[in-house]
Amino acid sequence: MKVILTSDVDNLGAAGDVVKVKNGFARNYLIPRGFALEATPGNLKEHNEVLRQTAHKLEKVRNDAEALAKRLDETEITIPARAGEENRIHGTITTQQIAAALAERGLEIERKNISFKEEIRALGVYAATVKVHADIEGELKVRVVPEAESL
Repeated sequence: MKVILTSDVDNLGAAGDVVKVKNGFARNYLIPRGFALEATPGNLKEHNEVLRQTAHKLEKVRNDAEALAKRLDETEITIPARAGEENRIHGTITTQQIAAALAERGLEIERKNISFKEEIRALGVYAATVKVHADIEGELKVRVVPEAESL
């Protein structure tokens, strides 16, 4: 019997897969527990329509993420910091400060999606990587300047 899985089942498949199983397994376990639907022509047609709509939504999300990544690549933010001798700053620049600076420009990015290759502990220009989608990242320039210079 062919069934459409409605949730992930170990050693069988992932949600949305159409698999062939023994009749008893489908009727006594998968269907009563809500793990699967019988693969009737109507259910298959509905399943294909849901897959099509999901693919369309995922494509739109991916396109929006690519546009955001491109916008981030062109963005440079300036963060003022108190500096001491040898251009070392007091403390370090955090992802929270960068997220706040991006929010001022209208870019809502969660701080957990921002990362650095190295800690920012001195004045200068640094690169921050921003993860905007599962496999799409943008790179942002962060310019750290002395507090007096930022005014």
